Amino acid sequence: MRRREFITLLGGAAAWPLAARAQQAGRLPTIGFLGASTRSAENQWIVAFVQRLRELGWIEGRTVAIEYRWAEGRDERLVEIAAEFVRLKVDVIVPWGTAPTIAAKRATSVIPIVSAAMADPVGTGIVANLARPGGNVTGLSTLLTDIAGKRLELLREVIPGLRRLAIMCNVEAPAAALDMREVQAAAGTLDLEVTTSEIRQSKDIVPAFKALKGHTDALYVCTDPVVVTNLVRINILAVAARLPTMHARREYVEAGGLMSYGTNFPDLFRRAGDYVDKILRGAKPAEVPVEQPTKFDFVINLTTATALGLEIPPTLLARADEVIE
Repeated sequence: MRRREFITLLGGAAAWPLAARAQQAGRLPTIGFLGASTRSAENQWIVAFVQRLRELGWIEGRTVAIEYRWAEGRDERLVEIAAEFVRLKVDVIVPWGTAPTIAAKRATSVIPIVSAAMADPVGTGIVANLARPGGNVTGLSTLLTDIAGKRLELLREVIPGLRRLAIMCNVEAPAAALDMREVQAAAGTLDLEVTTSEIRQSKDIVPAFKALKGHTDALYVCTDPVVVTNLVRINILAVAARLPTMHARREYVEAGGLMSYGTNFPDLFRRAGDYVDKILRGAKPAEVPVEQPTKFDFVINLTTATALGLEIPPTLLARADEVIE
């Protein structure tokens, strides 16, 4: 009885298999957090995740340990970090992004994986289906590719004469490549002429903008860790090239992009905390359904619009969740 009470005090539940096993090994239950970019870029998401864990009784440093690792936009680091977590025998791995989730899945078929955000988890082969994922991975989908058409429609409202669209994409990033294909398909229905600008490393960004200058009306930026770690640089170059930009996340607009429409990531990371709680209580990832986002953000940066000489229609401003001035 005393042992049960002790575990209850530690984690807020009477018997959690993974938590109990960690305690028997003389350590706290451990989460391996695999960040795709940098701590500064992901900080507000981490805060949401840790806060939700605290609400559920998992207090960092007291009832649970979190090992943070950052890939800084480098694919080779994803593999190294995933392997490190396996060596550390963490109780659950929490990656965000499609490529980090795939790296974690390849590293282990035993340790539970809760992906805080993955694009098209079925299409990329991460899970068998959303209702019953199978294997050791579950988590949250971003619906990244499903709303590509919506982003182009918003872009056309700002640029009624939009005819030529450039897509900047790291084609080696699974989610970004999927997004690019969806954008190309949506652009075809809108009779837009599409140019693809492929980047793989930070050094590819400046040449990409030089090639685009004067040949396109707007730029759609596909999300991936290389882009995340170069946000400000990309947006400065876009303004210099007089290119309005469309992004998938609000952070891109806070860093100087024109517009974004996409999943609210702090909400996804809070919900990832619920998944981790279930796993530490003994739930099997194979049986925990993958959920889709319920909150979306439409953000406009008026300062950037002014710098580009664009006038945002009042009706569009009224629909925005946030207008940055």
